Amino acid sequence: MTGLFTSLFVFIFTTVNSKLHTCDNTPANNCVTFSVTQGTGCAWMCNYCANQLGTNNYYFVDNVCTYQQGTGCVGNPYAGVSYTCCSSS
Repeated sequence: MTGLFTSLFVFIFTTVNSKLHTCDNTPANNCVTFSVTQGTGCAWMCNYCANQLGTNNYYFVDNVCTYQQGTGCVGNPYAGVSYTCCSSS
């Protein structure tokens, strides 16, 4: 039981103390999976995906963030949830 609490504490500490907790920051199969902390919005997530994948032609597997003309990248991501973006090309 102590190990479970230790693991939970480490996860929460890591998530709270870093803007980004990457599960995999090397594109594999043209996808990147990561999680974010509270307060991180879709604008940051879209920029991260574009930089990691090397393209502006990508999508989020679960559609957490989408592009709306005139508004930009919008959506409602949750802290601690894993999100995956993949290049479309």
